[in-house]
Amino acid sequence: MESYNPDYVLILSGDHIYKMDYEVMLDFHKEHNADVTIAAMPVPMEEASRFGIVVSDDESRIQKFEEKPAKPSSNLASMGIYIFSWPVLKDALIKLSGQPGCDFGKHIIPYCHSNGKRLFAYEYNGYWKDVGTLGSYWEANMELIDIIPEFNLYEEFWRIYTKSDIIPPQYIASEAVIERSIIGDGTEIYGEVHNSVIGSGVTIGRGTVIRDSIIMKGTVIQENCVVDKVILAENVTVGSNVVMGIGADVPNKVKPDIYAFGLVTVGENTVIPADVQIGKNTAISGVTVKEDYPNGMLESGETLIKAGERL
Repeated sequence: MESYNPDYVLILSGDHIYKMDYEVMLDFHKEHNADVTIAAMPVPMEEASRFGIVVSDDESRIQKFEEKPAKPSSNLASMGIYIFSWPVLKDALIKLSGQPGCDFGKHIIPYCHSNGKRLFAYEYNGYWKDVGTLGSYWEANMELIDIIPEFNLYEEFWRIYTKSDIIPPQYIASEAVIERSIIGDGTEIYGEVHNSVIGSGVTIGRGTVIRDSIIMKGTVIQENCVVDKVILAENVTVGSNVVMGIGADVPNKVKPDIYAFGLVTVGENTVIPADVQIGKNTAISGVTVKEDYPNGMLESGETLIKAGERL
């Protein structure tokens, strides 16, 4: 719950990136005398089953709400942003207080709809990105470094303010190469970084080349590595002469719907030994050693999760 006043409650939920003026949505809610307003926008029909789907009439009143339907009736997806008139939300919360795992999409909104409340869809046409999959998370980060980014971190009238840690500035060695990337404070770069998002406190060794990747804070990548379309979580250690993101685009054998998009996914605090190669659509977590990589290779589509670790 983000904020409320005696009349209205604004709810933000889900794994989304967007920029919105909530006051405009609230004006819409008031103008339509709505009990519930759901921010929504069109998505590709083939992706619609991942979202809450609304079907609205010509006046934007919602006729049907479907939570992640197998066969969607429309492609107008809920953005996970709701405005409730407080008495309506209060009634729903009291009536559903005994509902296990009470959820807005599965329980509260259907309850309001079935009780004849006035539900409206506020169609939004600005930037919104669902990051509920590894692929969409990777895409959202890559969009930040487009030549003309859809979501501009430096836009004059939509400034982004973040917590600033007291850490050293970046260090870029004289032989380093950086191309179209975002680099966090405290990061040391001795190799090459192309089209990537690099967090704070990262070290990239000499001769190492990073392409199309997301490297989170505190990660160390030693010398002479190639890292291509990889998501490395926090505090990962990668030994020297490691090559990541090579080979055929083979589906992951364990979780093909998750470890996909040609990505290599590495969990936090993972250790990858020197002199190994890692294929596409792979997942690695834990302190791994050379013996975990048959013939020095983790083939595309394989998963390496050490005992007691999760990813």
